[in-house]
Amino acid sequence: MGQGFFGYNPPKFITDAAKDALDKVDCNQYAPTKGRPRLKKAIAKAYSPLFGRDIDPDTEVVITTGANEGMLSAFMGFIEPGEEVVIFEPFFDQYISNIEMAGGVIRYVPLQPPKNGGSEVSSAGDWTVNMEALEKAINSKTKMIVLNTPHNPVGKIFSKSELQAIGDLCVQRNLIILSDEVYDRLPFTTFTRIATLSPAIAARTLTVGSAGKNFYCTGWRVGYLIGPANLIHYVAAAHTRICFSSVSPLQEAAAVGFEKAEELGFWEQSRKEMKGKVERFCAVFDELGLPYSKPDGGYFVLANFARVKLPEDYKFPPHVAERPRDYKLAWFLIMEMGLAAIPPTEFYTKENMWMAEDWLRFAVCKEDDVLEGAKERLRGLRKYMS
Repeated sequence: MGQGFFGYNPPKFITDAAKDALDKVDCNQYAPTKGRPRLKKAIAKAYSPLFGRDIDPDTEVVITTGANEGMLSAFMGFIEPGEEVVIFEPFFDQYISNIEMAGGVIRYVPLQPPKNGGSEVSSAGDWTVNMEALEKAINSKTKMIVLNTPHNPVGKIFSKSELQAIGDLCVQRNLIILSDEVYDRLPFTTFTRIATLSPAIAARTLTVGSAGKNFYCTGWRVGYLIGPANLIHYVAAAHTRICFSSVSPLQEAAAVGFEKAEELGFWEQSRKEMKGKVERFCAVFDELGLPYSKPDGGYFVLANFARVKLPEDYKFPPHVAERPRDYKLAWFLIMEMGLAAIPPTEFYTKENMWMAEDWLRFAVCKEDDVLEGAKERLRGLRKYMS
């Protein structure tokens, strides 16, 4: 329930495609640096209706070794030493090392948690952007803003009005937008892509996607970026130097996935199943009276454990004792309940860890019997609750 990998296999039409690809000579050799043509064409065809324009598979799509390497390529392609990148807290922790590896300086803008989040169930959409703080974080050295929607770990889908305000600010200040949308096929509410809001915003937006997230195969490491040709050019150049090309047979299988997913009803089935897993798991928090943040999308749930009172005489190892309360909660859950969760202060700067010290993040992309087992273990917390 900790790390966000799937507890089940990809659908059969995907795994069959992977097996078939291994029998093709060309699929067992280097893929073109920017990706196998079939996959680029499949992505362009799948996303053109969603973007409201025709995407050129040859110039506006690049395939990367997972979305993470794709983002590293974007940072390496555009960020010069000393230039600044704005990210929202809480953040996917890989952003930090990727930006710093390129020599970038990070400016943090915290999402404001719901005021009632510690006492009642709230919506992930209630985590809000402070536009005044965002504007103050931007200066003459700022080069890029990183978005993540649906968001990890909050599960927030940024609203159209929030994205419009952010996009307009980026146009005004001439900033690149790196929009991490790897959970884009798992929205539970209206999902707006910032690249669709205006031609001026689209002209500076790189959208990041993940076949691994889309098709339950995070170990395949097949990611992609979509954007204007003049931006994709530099991402592809950096990608070439980082790893040259990405795994060829799995690109071919991912292409089949994008070609068949819509006609097989896979996208809608995937969304409904994940929403069902969220509801199934969160039922235990309703039962225990523990507040949680209902995700707008993705497969992470944040639950608030302020009501759980850890024993005063409990012996934590030094490396846990010196960390915020969420680390102690996570350690206690593992050792006493046999249940793993992620302490979300790991996704914050030290100055803002206080916002998350009562929360824990759970990944619900597991088999239903695993979710039921996790719920039963969480019921063991009753004796520690006030």
